[in-house]
Amino acid sequence: MNPIHKFTSSRLYHLLGSTRKARIVSASAVALALCAFGAAGVAPLAPDAGDLPVTTVTQDLASPNLSSQLTALEAQDGTEKYVREERIRAGDTLATLLQRLGVDDSAAETFIKKDKTAKAIMQLRSGKRVLAQTDDNGQLLWLRASVVDSQDTPVKNIAVTRKGEGFVAAESPVKLERRVEMHAREIKTTLFAATDSDADGARLPDSVTRQILEMFSNNIDFRSDVKRGDRFNVVYETFWQDGEFVKAGRILAGEFTTRGVTHQSVWYEDPVSKQGGGYYSLDGKALKKGFLKSPLEFSRISSGFSMRVHPISGNWKAHKGIDFAAPTGTPIRAAGDGVVDFAGTQNGYGNVVVLKHWSNYTTAYAHMSRFASGLKKGQKVRQGELIGYVGSTGWSTGAHLHYEFRVAGQSKDPTKLGSITQAPLTAAEMARFKTVSNEIAHRFALLRPQGASPTDTLAQK
Repeated sequence: MNPIHKFTSSRLYHLLGSTRKARIVSASAVALALCAFGAAGVAPLAPDAGDLPVTTVTQDLASPNLSSQLTALEAQDGTEKYVREERIRAGDTLATLLQRLGVDDSAAETFIKKDKTAKAIMQLRSGKRVLAQTDDNGQLLWLRASVVDSQDTPVKNIAVTRKGEGFVAAESPVKLERRVEMHAREIKTTLFAATDSDADGARLPDSVTRQILEMFSNNIDFRSDVKRGDRFNVVYETFWQDGEFVKAGRILAGEFTTRGVTHQSVWYEDPVSKQGGGYYSLDGKALKKGFLKSPLEFSRISSGFSMRVHPISGNWKAHKGIDFAAPTGTPIRAAGDGVVDFAGTQNGYGNVVVLKHWSNYTTAYAHMSRFASGLKKGQKVRQGELIGYVGSTGWSTGAHLHYEFRVAGQSKDPTKLGSITQAPLTAAEMARFKTVSNEIAHRFALLRPQGASPTDTLAQK
C-alpha cells in the first residue's frame, strides 16, 4: 500500500481521535491551522529598511546676531536694575534698612535724612513694606513706602526718585484696590477656630469676625446656640495696595445656619436716593434698629422721663427727656439716621442739636460743651456718627446729656416705645434692592455644600 495513502487514511483517522466528538474538535483545529498557514503564505513581506530611498534635506539657519545684542547691552551703560522689598524692623536705622535693600549710595542716604518729605520713611512702623530699585553698583534709582494712620490704614505714599545727579521726594494719595471675598466655614470646635481656619487659603480678619457677631447677635446666642456642624457663609470687602493686603472693610452679606435655621443679611445703600445704609433680609426688610438705646457709649441715667422738681427753678414740672450722666467731653452719637434740623444755642438747652429723622421722628441733644467739627443745618448724619460732646451749658448743674425723643413734635419716653426699625425702602428702592439681593442669593448658593439649600430660612429680626 502506498505509504502516503496509509498516513492520510488510517494514520490520520487515529490522530483525529477515537470518538466522534474528539474527531470533530481535532479536525476544526487542523483546519484553522491550515488557514493561518495559507494567510502567511500569501501576505506580502514588509520591505527591508535598507532598501528604502533616502532623501537629503539642506536648510540654511541664521545664527544669532551677537553684535546687536552686545550693542544693546552697551546702550544700557553697562548697568542692570534690581528691585528689592524689605520690612521695617524694630531698632532699624536708615543705614541698616538701605543695606538690606542693597542700596550703597551715600548721597541717597544723606538726602533721605535731610529732606522733610523723604525722612518720613524712618517713621514707619515695624512690619511696613519698603521697595527700592538700584543699579548693579548699588546706586539708588527710586525708593517707595506708605505712611499709615493710627488704624494702620495707608494715608499717603512717599517716593524718592533719582533725578540727574540728585534726588526728589514726593507724596501722593493712596489708591487702594477694592476686592470682594467669599468664604464658607463649618464649625468643628468653636466659632473662632472656624474663622481662624485657613483651609481655603485665607483666615477671616478679626474685624470681619466682630461684624459677624454683631450682625447675628439679635438672633443667635453665640455662647449657647452654636454647636459643631453649624455653618456660615460671609461675603466682605477687602482693600489692597500693590498686591499687599491693607485692611478688611464691611461685610456685604452673611448667612448663618444653626439648629436647622438659616439667618441671612445683606448690606444695602440705595445708589440713587442714598437711603438705607444698613442690613436687610433678602426680601428687603430692614434689620437695623432705627434708634440707639443711648446716644452715649458708656453712661448711666441720672434722671428719667417723669415729673420732677427742677434743680434750678425748684418748680414741679415734667422732665421731657432722659439725662445721661457723663464727664465733659464724652462723645455724643446720633441716635439714628437723619438730617441736622438745628445746631446752636437755645435758651435753657444751651448748645443743642436737633435731628430730623424719617416719618415724624426727631431727637434733641442738649447741654453740649461743643459741636462736632463742621456740623451744620441740613447736613446728613448716620446712626452712631459723632455730633457733639457732653457739657454743662444752659440751665444745667453739672456735666450731662439731656436727650429727647419726639414723635410729631411731642416728647415721648424712648424706653417705652419698643423697637423701631429703620425706615422701609420705597417701591423704586425695592426694585433696585432686588438686583443686589439676587446676586447675593447666587453667591450664597455657590458657597453652600453641594445639594444643600436653606429650607428653613429666617431673616434676622
